[in-house]
Amino acid sequence: MNPAEWLHRTARAKGDSPALLIGETLDMDYAQFRDAAARLGAGLAARGVSKGDRVAIYMGNRIEYLIAMYGVWFTGAAAIPINAKLHPKEADWILENAAATLCLSDDKLGPDLATPAICVDDQDWAALLASDPMTRPVSLDSDDMIWLFYTSGTTGKPKGVMMTCGNVASMTYGYFTDVDEVFAEDAILYAAPMSHGAGIYNFMHVIRGARHVVPESGGFEPDEILSLGKSIGRISMFAAPTMVRRLVDHAKATGQSGEGLRTISYAGGPMYEADILDAVETLGTRFVQIYGQGECPMGITALTRHDVADRTHPRWRQRLNSVGTAQSAVLVRIFDEVGQELPPGETGEIVVRGATVMKGYWRNPEATQNTIRDGWLWTGDIGSKDADGYITMQDRSKDMIISGGSNIYPREVEEVLLSHPDIAEVAVVGRPDADWGEEVVAFVVGTAAPSALDQLCLDQIARFKRPKEYIFIQKLPKNNYGKVLKVDLRARLQVCVGRVFGSKGSLN
Repeated sequence: MNPAEWLHRTARAKGDSPALLIGETLDMDYAQFRDAAARLGAGLAARGVSKGDRVAIYMGNRIEYLIAMYGVWFTGAAAIPINAKLHPKEADWILENAAATLCLSDDKLGPDLATPAICVDDQDWAALLASDPMTRPVSLDSDDMIWLFYTSGTTGKPKGVMMTCGNVASMTYGYFTDVDEVFAEDAILYAAPMSHGAGIYNFMHVIRGARHVVPESGGFEPDEILSLGKSIGRISMFAAPTMVRRLVDHAKATGQSGEGLRTISYAGGPMYEADILDAVETLGTRFVQIYGQGECPMGITALTRHDVADRTHPRWRQRLNSVGTAQSAVLVRIFDEVGQELPPGETGEIVVRGATVMKGYWRNPEATQNTIRDGWLWTGDIGSKDADGYITMQDRSKDMIISGGSNIYPREVEEVLLSHPDIAEVAVVGRPDADWGEEVVAFVVGTAAPSALDQLCLDQIARFKRPKEYIFIQKLPKNNYGKVLKVDLRARLQVCVGRVFGSKGSLN
């Protein structure tokens, strides 16, 4: 199923329904949205783009992003979403690796590319939209690739994840089944990058004929989001945990309760217990957690709004700290290092198989074989499953610290440190140690005394898990999707600057 068929069908049934908004201002209804995509598809086809080709989209959040995606799919080609925050040289690497036919960009990014680009603010774009529209999208099969998503590449060059029509359909239907229903009167707000999690939530809202809202700022501004919630209403949005924290802080500071926000789906990094408790207390039962990765987008597990808000179940706290249960289209297991399933409660690598799992890595069979084994996608995430099927993630396998032969999961230590009221953010990493193999080091954003943090750890976790050093910094390094770059923190340990304290609070 070509996803452009969903737009085509909605436009026929609900052509006069509002579709694309810039802030509060309506720009296109569904008939106009479909017409623009069909005209763009015809223009691209006239330039030689056809089924099996790859066309990149390298622009910030704007309604033309949606038109570009569906225009590409009208031709049967695959879209390559490139984060607008990437340097043009990084974008060029992706374009070359993908053997892209063309790049659709904006005037802030396209001119700096080595690869030919059509800017949406130029006459070439207008000429494409002046083409006679295609009558319907090119037919595609379930196994045809429509999305080539490049991983963030925090540990090396990014890999191209091949997503098929079947993968996208499975993810989309799973959202309705396991995450949230969507109604015609709803709206999806694109405050996070449309090249990532926020963008893939367009499908559900196209199918239902709901509204698509790009904030005038083009990004995440808490005051703007809360204002749009009141004026537009029934807004759903994707947000990384750091974005949720900012939104909650602003709502508290301004005395707001999130009026008009319907669903906030959070994913993309650890949501700490203190933060989600504060979020629910401040904004109410609007939160759903998704666990996925580029190789199985938003489609591994889900923690329902009931579980996020529940405080009555005997194990509500454990469930709140989990990433939920397996989504309907996939199987999720915990394997040991040789591929044997572990019993409930034991820790191993989270693996998944099912219709949402990627086809493989683009032109990288070795990486594909290392990641998908006997049909199972090895996620690289460490976790456990309880008897009720709730998955609790510990850490990425590469982030686990082994000290004196004992496994230490950084998130466990981070949770404890974040319970201190004077700590805003923290990231725990391992540092090579001649005697113990690795020792625990915490990078801290906050003003708490090291002695207080020591005592906090000693009161709640085993002594060997306590950080041997606290490094106070202004902010944690993050990638374009808000994930903390622990590889950068490990590099900083080699030549550390700033205020560095030993475990007893002495300045080193």
